[in-house]
Amino acid sequence: MSQASEFHNIDNPNDGLFRELGEGLTTRIFSGEQAMLSIVTIAPNSQGTRHQHLEEQWGVLLEGSAIRFQGDEEIPVKKGDFWRTPGGVPHTMRAGPAGARVLDIFSPPRPEYRKPGKGFAGG
Repeated sequence: MSQASEFHNIDNPNDGLFRELGEGLTTRIFSGEQAMLSIVTIAPNSQGTRHQHLEEQWGVLLEGSAIRFQGDEEIPVKKGDFWRTPGGVPHTMRAGPAGARVLDIFSPPRPEYRKPGKGFAGG
């Protein structure tokens, strides 16, 4: 297999598996054997649905600003901040007035994110 298929560009909107997470939230997903990357775009002042999953998740705020809701805490985040969400911890994010772009890393890969669809889990 050519290694060229293993290279991607974070700014290419046609690269990756597209998934609509909710109103104002989309992601492009890149899955490997042991880890998965998700590049999430959040429209200004939009918020995801509070959810949880078994997989460990790391996030990096690439652009914009946001509030991270994790467990019972609300934590403001700015470009360059990164965080870990253990499996089973409820969480979501609300973008600031300029929106936000987040790189999420899951281990192991989330099964429901291996196919296009809608929502944070399932179909």
